[in-house]
Amino acid sequence: MSAGFWDSVYAESHYVFGTAPNVFLAAQRSLLKPGQRALAVADGEGRNGVWLAEQGLDVLSVEYSVPAVEKAKRLAQERGVSLVFEVADVLDWGWPQQAYDVVAAIFVQFATPEQRTRLFAHMQAALKPGGLLILQGYTPKQIEYKTGGPSAVENMYTEDLLRASFVDMKILHLAEHEEFITEGTKHYGMSALIDLVAVK
Repeated sequence: MSAGFWDSVYAESHYVFGTAPNVFLAAQRSLLKPGQRALAVADGEGRNGVWLAEQGLDVLSVEYSVPAVEKAKRLAQERGVSLVFEVADVLDWGWPQQAYDVVAAIFVQFATPEQRTRLFAHMQAALKPGGLLILQGYTPKQIEYKTGGPSAVENMYTEDLLRASFVDMKILHLAEHEEFITEGTKHYGMSALIDLVAVK
């Protein structure tokens, strides 16, 4: 999807995905340590990157949309934390290798299956040995709920897909579940979710 599409999504004056961190990401707080380097992938309006910075992590927030990054910077200022923001398309970005202790990929489901293969490989390569991948997305059942996410079923995640994609990592947690979520106006209602925590 183009930057123009995402700019239109984020053009609203309010935070369309809310300002609170993703619930699953926040639930992993005990695994995080101050001073760790973290990468927030396609971080939107910054709710997750800012929360990671609030936990004392050294955060790079990468996002394609300039209006979204401006809102993320405002959120960081309001919360009294500093993090680095980079405007980039993660599909074309020059991903660093073995640079991060934590990679957070929350609802990064705009990628086609071919793009997703590359994206997942980049995420894994960007982690230091022992680094942590924290990922949440939608399962195919989300198409029925229509409460957020893409309309293309092939963009959704399954347990088999994530196991195969991260076969070289140690999976600490992998589960599909259905929950009512309230993340702004764009993720609201009963949702079909899948969570992953894996170690490189």
